[in-house]
Amino acid sequence: MKPVVIFRHVAVEGPGYLANFLDAQGIPWQLIKVDEGEAIPESISAFSGMVLMGGPMSVNDNLPWIQPVLALIREAIAADVPVLGHCLGGQLISKALGATVSPNPIKEIGWGEVKVSANVTAHAWFGDMESFNGFHWHGETFSLPANAVHLLSSQYCDNQAYAIGKHLAFQCHIEMTPEMVESWCEVGADELKSASASPAVQTPADITQNLPLHCFFLNKVANQIYTQWIKGLVN
Repeated sequence: MKPVVIFRHVAVEGPGYLANFLDAQGIPWQLIKVDEGEAIPESISAFSGMVLMGGPMSVNDNLPWIQPVLALIREAIAADVPVLGHCLGGQLISKALGATVSPNPIKEIGWGEVKVSANVTAHAWFGDMESFNGFHWHGETFSLPANAVHLLSSQYCDNQAYAIGKHLAFQCHIEMTPEMVESWCEVGADELKSASASPAVQTPADITQNLPLHCFFLNKVANQIYTQWIKGLVN
């Protein structure tokens, strides 16, 4: 089977639980370390699926890898190779498809309820789930591209996820492990302090309280989503 290609944009924002899931399913995957200058593949043809992880940069930044990645996303979608984006990854999908990525009214960092939309597509991805406690770390948000079906919202961000056929874009993070959450709190300590006045930004102590339990339930959500997503992989 052709591997799933996973794009990492910063060292601490790797595939997390997704890597564990793919390994458990016996699905090969290849990590492209964009943060280390690894080349963007020229074609999607060697891969069964495409995954984009998070990162602190903006899709509107003038970075040399953004345009090649946007082109690869468009190629994948045109070829019906499933694309999955987490946070920055979801924003990249949105920009590739002509939607806008702009500042969210409120910065959102920490654990918070995400509500599942009441439509047939959302039910197909999330089953009977009505809401879950998602992990957030973003200051920007995306609009919905053409033909997108809304999947998730939170109190402070209307567009938390959407689907277009077999393609998924998330603003929130479903891939978190306890180790990732702890490392983000360390690396992002200054950002947490500077944004502490936001009603949607938690303290490191709040974020890490009951962390294994938070991640346990989030991994169950991710397992549900990833199980559906891999059904679209191309051989």
